Amino acid sequence: MVSRETSRRRPNRPGRLRGSSRGGGLCGSVAGSVASWPVPSGGGRGQVWKDGHDNVVAPRSGPSTYRHITRSEHMPIATPEVYNEMLDRAKAGKFAYPAINVTSSQTLHAALRGFAEAESDGIIQISTGGAEFLGGQHNKDMVTGAVALAEFAHIVAAKYDITVALHTDHCPKDKLDGYVRPLLAISEERVKGGRDPLFQSHMWDGSAETLADNLAIGQELLAKAAAAKIVLEIEITPTGGEEDGVTHEINDELYTTPEDAVRTAEALGLGEKGRYLLAASFGNVHGVYKPGNVVLRPGLLADLQSSVAEKFGKGAGSQPFDFVFHGGSGSTEEEIATALANGVVKMNIDTDTQYAFTRPVADHMFRHYDGVLKVDGEVGNKKQYDPRTWGKAAEAGMAARVVVGCQNLRSAGTRLK
Repeated sequence: MVSRETSRRRPNRPGRLRGSSRGGGLCGSVAGSVASWPVPSGGGRGQVWKDGHDNVVAPRSGPSTYRHITRSEHMPIATPEVYNEMLDRAKAGKFAYPAINVTSSQTLHAALRGFAEAESDGIIQISTGGAEFLGGQHNKDMVTGAVALAEFAHIVAAKYDITVALHTDHCPKDKLDGYVRPLLAISEERVKGGRDPLFQSHMWDGSAETLADNLAIGQELLAKAAAAKIVLEIEITPTGGEEDGVTHEINDELYTTPEDAVRTAEALGLGEKGRYLLAASFGNVHGVYKPGNVVLRPGLLADLQSSVAEKFGKGAGSQPFDFVFHGGSGSTEEEIATALANGVVKMNIDTDTQYAFTRPVADHMFRHYDGVLKVDGEVGNKKQYDPRTWGKAAEAGMAARVVVGCQNLRSAGTRLK
């Protein structure tokens, strides 16, 4: 794969936001049940603002009278407002955040280290299989695993000069009750208590269902996510290959149609019901394949954007959707650039970072087999079989691959400051 001064403060009336929201598109403020959850808008695109009482507010259009949130003023795990800020900045700047799957405290550190070294903010995500693994093999519980690592991340991320969002990856219908729904409930209770949600976004993968059933469940989850100040990610058509036991053939069904996109917007809205990310398919396939086996058509994303913009009376050239790029391993620089130009703000990276983590471990074991094993009655070498020895090499290898991902997606050097 080629692969964020202080100005005049103006008091804000309690319970009321100053400024107007950007209409249309998924980047606009969310209405209804989350009207008290402001997002960057109007003249403040690409920025987050506070009023005189240190409340995050939507800025006024035109010259701003609010002060910009600096890096030192927010937590390393993005607040809901900052996460919206991150997504808006990516959309406006034509870059995307690498979303790195993690399965342990060490792969979490590797991802954080890679983002820090690239001076990029990013997204840390946990799949159902990753969460189950994190929950321990004695009693495989996905919620325990996800919550434990998220809480751990809230502590250790403070040591890295970046901002990250926590996300849960692919969750099919049969795992919703054991994963996403309980996690949404946990975050909703946190928000009711005046805290931020535990995760910043969750993914509902209904690609194996009919589009009607997929969107019906999506409507339910979007309402719950909005109430918990969480962004929902949905996948409306299949990504090929295999991901945590969900398999789709590599065929012509891997391409989302304009009709699919319009039906999605009709069901989920364009921001007024809650913000969501859309994983549309343009030939994407999970895993690694030799050149020629996968035919990506990232230009298709432009057709989806224009079809929805026309249907809902948005301006020419507008991009109503925030897209997610799945199955990007092996993508060319040109394919990635086209995807970014057409509204991709998040790209999942898992297969490549798995290999980057494991490759140094294999190298260590082969080079020091007689130290990590007690061969021919010998006692081995404790310094060589100490997990910290090969674990450090694994972390460094994965971190380096994360840096490459940030460079390829143009997020390097864009961290909130």
